[in-house]
Amino acid sequence: MLPPSGSEIGAPPAVGLTRGLPPQAQSLAPAYTPPASPAMPIPPLITGPAAMPVPVPGGASSQQVSLSLVARFGREAPITNGLVWRVFPAKPDATGAFRAIKEDKAATPVMTLPAGDYVVHVSFGLASAAKAVHLREATREVFELPAGGIKLEGRVGDVKIATGEITFDIFKGSQFEPGYKTPMAQGVLTGDVVVVPEGNYHIVSNYGDTNAVVRSDIRVQAGKLTDVTVSHRAALITLKLVSERGGDPIASTNWSVITPGGDVIKESTGVFPRLVLAEGDYRAIARNEGRSYERDFKVVAGVDGEVEVLAR
Repeated sequence: MLPPSGSEIGAPPAVGLTRGLPPQAQSLAPAYTPPASPAMPIPPLITGPAAMPVPVPGGASSQQVSLSLVARFGREAPITNGLVWRVFPAKPDATGAFRAIKEDKAATPVMTLPAGDYVVHVSFGLASAAKAVHLREATREVFELPAGGIKLEGRVGDVKIATGEITFDIFKGSQFEPGYKTPMAQGVLTGDVVVVPEGNYHIVSNYGDTNAVVRSDIRVQAGKLTDVTVSHRAALITLKLVSERGGDPIASTNWSVITPGGDVIKESTGVFPRLVLAEGDYRAIARNEGRSYERDFKVVAGVDGEVEVLAR
């Protein structure tokens, strides 16, 4: 189980409940083999035809030895699901490639291997570790993964933003560090748990697809689930071009929403487009049958509403 570690961006720390990491947390792990720690680089996983023989230390006649594997958070919290184990020979094959000899997804697998030298790699979400193993007799290896979980949600005031209306991207390090960063996980949904190595992370919260974006720095501790609530100051706005106040919307209208400085925030086409806008001042421009109509409006955080533009 992961003890709670909660925080709310822009609000006092939240009190979390004790939670574990469910198996579905692994859905966010990348498809490639995660990198290992610098102290023990893991050879790249190369897969070949199932019939291709893979040389193992000592050859087929070597003594068979059992290898028991366990992973845990720190010294007291065993990991009971979501693990992927791979065993590699310590040396490449004749082609210079490293090929996985064994793979297992059990929590505590027991593998039988010829005596010899191996590299064992374990991944859990986006966290991983690798260790050289000298196998001569029955051996038990324990891997300590300094990893924790991140669970995210967004709110406007006291109202939780519905799942599917908000997504999160997770980056390693602080938002204030220079240079371009590739996201470790993209499009994370409310309630998903992402397992990451212990450390500092930068969260980008996208409410809607316009300018309601909040950036936050968090700290993930090993063995803990960090609940993060991101507070947005935004509202859902519906645009309508009408011939009179309260009238039916006019079809085939092209829309632009701009800031007072002239920056285009959103362009769309529709009878009454709906968009999420950050709190602030805007101008709506409607174009229909070669004519343009405009209206200034203000967005107040948490106050959803309609903006009617009169076609006159």
